[in-house]
This record gives sequence, structure tokens and C-alpha cells, in this order.
Amino acid sequence: METLNAPDSGDVEHAVIAHFRLADDGFGDVDQRERIYEAEEVMEAATEEAGVGEVDGNEFGGGEAVVYAYGPNADALFKVLEPTLRSLPFRPAHVLLRRGENETRVDL
Repeated sequence: METLNAPDSGDVEHAVIAHFRLADDGFGDVDQRERIYEAEEVMEAATEEAGVGEVDGNEFGGGEAVVYAYGPNADALFKVLEPTLRSLPFRPAHVLLRRGENETRVDL
């Protein structure tokens, strides 16, 4: 999928919101949650090093894990997060790139 360049965002915060399907309809198993936590640590270090934003946590439930990250440019943030997000084995999975009122879905 083609990723568009974000327009000058001014004060609008952009977001990268990653959704991963888990093994059951609840919170997933312990190993799945641990893999998400480990990936978050890697992504936190990467975003800090690149200066593109921050990983702001996760939610588990309904058979899904969701990871939230925010920064001034969703495309730059996703570029840093993408390798780790794609390395997680949980599928189906997708990412929402939010640029103010604009949102793009990227399937992983």
C-alpha cells in the first residue's frame, strides 16, 4: 500500500495504532502478551533514538492487542516502528496511520 506524505501537521499530533489478532477472544495467552511487551520496549528505544515520537502503551481484550504510538509525523513514526511491527507473528494485523483527520490503513 502506498503511504502518502503527511502535510505540515502544525500542532496536530499524529498516531500509529497497530492491531493484532490473538489466539482467543479474550486477552491472548501469556506468551503472546509477553511478545507484545518485548516489542514495545524495542519500539520505545527506536522512537527515542530516532526522535520521531513515543510508544504510549497497549490494550488487550476481545481477542486483540492494540499498540499506540504518537508523534508529529505518522509516516516517520511508522517507518521506525514498521520492522518490529512486521516481526510480530500475530495475524491478521493492521496499522492505522492517523494524520489529523486523515487515516490510512496498512495491512501487515
